[in-house]
Order: sequence, then C-alpha cells, then structure tokens
Amino acid sequence: MSQPADSASTPDSDSPLPEEWSGPDAPSFDDPAAFGDDPVATLQAELAQWKDTALRARADLDNFRKRMSQESADARRYANASLLEELLPVLDNFQFGLQAAEADAGAKNLLIGLNMVAGQIQTFLRDQGVEEIAAVGQPFDPNLHEAVDQQASDSVPEGTVISQVRRGFKLRDRLLRPATVIVSTGSAGKK
Repeated sequence: MSQPADSASTPDSDSPLPEEWSGPDAPSFDDPAAFGDDPVATLQAELAQWKDTALRARADLDNFRKRMSQESADARRYANASLLEELLPVLDNFQFGLQAAEADAGAKNLLIGLNMVAGQIQTFLRDQGVEEIAAVGQPFDPNLHEAVDQQASDSVPEGTVISQVRRGFKLRDRLLRPATVIVSTGSAGKK
C-alpha cells in the first residue's frame, strides 16, 4: 500500500513530540537555525534549567526528610503528654491528702508513708521531663500563669504572683497546665 504524499505533514497522534513541533509549520530537525541562533546555547540554557529544577527538588526532599525527622523526634519526646495531663488532677488530690495528713497529729505514720510516695512521684515526674512552674513571688506571665483573682498588697509589687491556687506543670519546653494564681495589684493606698 502506498501512503499519500502529504502524510508526513499531518500530525501523528502517537508522536511523542509537542504539538507545535508537528504539522506543516513544524521546524525541521535538519535545520539548526529553526531552534534559535545558537543551538548549543539553547541546549546549555535548557540544561541549566533542568539542573536548577533537580537541585530544587533535591533541596525540597532534604527539607522534607529533616521536617519528618524532627516531627518524629517530637512525637517520641511528647508521647506521654496526654497521659501526664490526665495524671495532674490525681496529683492535686494526692497533695490535698498529704496536707490533711500533715494537719492531723495522729496520722504520723500515714504522713511518713505519703511523703515516701510523694518523693517517688516527684522522681517519676522529673525522669519524664515534667517540671513544676514557679509561681509565688514571680512576675505574672500569661504564658505560664492563669490569674483567677487580683488582690491589693502593700508588701508585694504590682503584677507579682501573691499566691498559687493550683500548681502548674511543663513537659520539657511545653506547657501541660498553667499555674492558677492570684496576682497583686500593688498597694491599696496608691489608688
């Protein structure tokens, strides 16, 4: 079978070439001028563009790997955070029991036992990276303290924590629970 003479000029749908390179206006591969003034310079520019694209893709991949590594490390470091948050009210109640035993003169043996358990709890929390937030006598910090009241005080400067209602805790550098505090408004005579 013979093919029509103009079949070379019709676009081939299976051709891997871009559309603008097929058809009657397509550049001839035999004519280097069809690809610009300097085909070597054109290819070098295209090569530089591909190298830049490859470098950017590699940098993106490296950044992705670093981010995933950091997120994985953080997940391991803070895996117990929710458990420790739920343990805090239990610690509060234990502290109330310890204070009640201290107030009862007849509970000397109970107090000794509770103090031993309190020491073990403190060691466990320290080993897990939990720290109690210092509050009384410190300047009020809204990132660490939650103010529930303000009181005038002649002895404590304005903006300083007078007393702590509930202890606050951090897990390494993250806040588990803010310390609930009462803050001084300064001297009552100033107003």
